[in-house]
Amino acid sequence: MDHNARQYTYPYPRPMVTVDVAVLRVHSVPEILLVERKDHPFRDMWPLPGGFMEMDETLEEAARRELKEETGLTAGELIRFDTYDEPGRDPRGRTITQVFVMIWKKEMGEPEAASDARSLAWFDLTSIPEMAFDHAVIIRDVIELIKSSPK
Repeated sequence: MDHNARQYTYPYPRPMVTVDVAVLRVHSVPEILLVERKDHPFRDMWPLPGGFMEMDETLEEAARRELKEETGLTAGELIRFDTYDEPGRDPRGRTITQVFVMIWKKEMGEPEAASDARSLAWFDLTSIPEMAFDHAVIIRDVIELIKSSPK
């Protein structure tokens, strides 16, 4: 760290920043892609694909990287959805996440579990498994967005 950087360092807590991607598809019914965690916290539970932002990337770049790392998918258009910042939402520390929504298209190929995902699966929006973190709240909000969208 150079002298100028130290000059502007303040004694405030620094929350961690994560990204999550709600990947949706319409099969016979609307579905969402979830990954099964193989590590703690929330081992064996299901979050959206996502993870921690690196210091040298934007939120969108982080979302594209995490989606590729966890599912093998190259993101198409990412729609910035909402930010979730409830204290205590992640047991690893103060974490703020930016959620993106993406519509999966056949030409993207089939997702495959990779990185820290034990497995992945598409879930009907009416039968979501036990979710990790606050992702049940995020999915509820995404479903509300879908329901309120003009047809």
